[in-house]
Amino acid sequence: MLLQLKNIKKSFGKVEVLKGITFSLDEGMILGLIGENGAGKSTMMNLLGGIFPPTAGEMFLNGETYLPNSPIAAQSKGVAFIHQELNLFPNLSIAENLFINQFPKKRFFGVSRIDKKTINVKAKELLGQVGLTMDPNKKVEELSPAPRQLVEIAKALGANPKIIIFDEPTTSLSHHEAKKLFELIKKLKAQGIAMIYISHNLDDVLKLVDSVAILRDGELVRMDEKKSFDIQTMVKEMVGREMLEFFPGRMKKIGKKVLEVENLTAKGFIKDVTFHIKKQEVVGFYGLVGAGRSEMVRVLYGLDRFDSGSIVWKGELIDKTNPVLSIQRGIAFLTEDRIEEGLLTRMNIQKNAQLAALGHFTKGLLHRINRFEAKEKVKEKVYATKTKYENLTEQLVSTLSGGNQQKIVLAKWLLTDPELLILDEPTKGIDIGAKREIYGLINNLVENGSSVLMISSELEELMGLCDRIIVMSKGKITASFDKSQFERNTILEVALHKQTAIL
Repeated sequence: MLLQLKNIKKSFGKVEVLKGITFSLDEGMILGLIGENGAGKSTMMNLLGGIFPPTAGEMFLNGETYLPNSPIAAQSKGVAFIHQELNLFPNLSIAENLFINQFPKKRFFGVSRIDKKTINVKAKELLGQVGLTMDPNKKVEELSPAPRQLVEIAKALGANPKIIIFDEPTTSLSHHEAKKLFELIKKLKAQGIAMIYISHNLDDVLKLVDSVAILRDGELVRMDEKKSFDIQTMVKEMVGREMLEFFPGRMKKIGKKVLEVENLTAKGFIKDVTFHIKKQEVVGFYGLVGAGRSEMVRVLYGLDRFDSGSIVWKGELIDKTNPVLSIQRGIAFLTEDRIEEGLLTRMNIQKNAQLAALGHFTKGLLHRINRFEAKEKVKEKVYATKTKYENLTEQLVSTLSGGNQQKIVLAKWLLTDPELLILDEPTKGIDIGAKREIYGLINNLVENGSSVLMISSELEELMGLCDRIIVMSKGKITASFDKSQFERNTILEVALHKQTAIL
């Protein structure tokens, strides 16, 4: 037994946030830790990481009492933490980041100096362990999210860890990058390194871990082998209710076609895509990595061009499209990457939320913004999305949680009163409670007259929300299912090419 926690409790003042947690971790074991925001996951990890001590209970590492008083102390004992917000210095080189806590040094005429040659040699060795072949002198700020994360893992490996804790490691990664990360995690497991994997993506948890521990309101409600769980069971244990309750039914008011796409082709991405969406209909798109779903909606919105085919919006053939025209037509697009494409993280909540609807608030020949009206409208939509914030005009959007950031992006588009809302992975990287609230927003939007095109890698949420599900593979539509035909295994089989369905 590598790590053991016995009856761990933690209180802040009179508030008890951990209530007698007991579990153990063996060498080479991957434990999935899941729970809603506020369940106690972060508090428990901060105890293990040396941020603060438990109020009561005992922790043991390799049979010895484990009570680190700082992250450096935890690391020296063999416990490393890969945070969701990576702990790297962008203005320093990769090598400098890898050895920031302990630079190799040599003496030169009696003076101790940093040994840059040794640093670079050791840095290349560490980078090789995580599959990176790049110049260690390169600045971290020049790297995209995926290699930055690998640098963080390489930094952890430099301390010879026994345990690595991953906190939402795939939030900023593409599907392909996440797959590469999973391969690395399995490699580390084979080396005997134990891992605690925290994620809101329950599909990823089931693919990767050996056992699952579920926290609810500061208590460990269940810990068991992976084979004992499915998505529905995990959700029920996390929130104390059945997953079906997340998807309240809608009044059936589906009307005439608002969007008609025929033989849409963008070379190298999508080919002969044909489908339609009706008023007050939710149409989901499902498929594996590289299916072409995101590429298709970028074309529809006007971010990318198409080579042939036609798009008809409310009976009118669209011969030219771009984001400005799409907004004017009543089409909104929530992209998959909210940080890079959905938000301006150095701006406050108010400015982010009003961005797409500035035309609604400008007055007179000089097109000045009516700030009072804009603030009142933003406040109304932010309230409708149940966003938790402190101050609209003073608080940076970057200070919000992932779920609340996503709600601000939704509020931004709700301000435009969209007739069609395109959602690309709208619940990616957010907790189950925020997901439930976003599902409610989608339902309310549809009941008030809008249509929704939704892409998701979580088949359960598509089955819960959509009137139809369309499956794509390699840039083509391969099947379409009405609500009465929804069956998880059948849809998965089509996505995996195990059978052919006729449209």
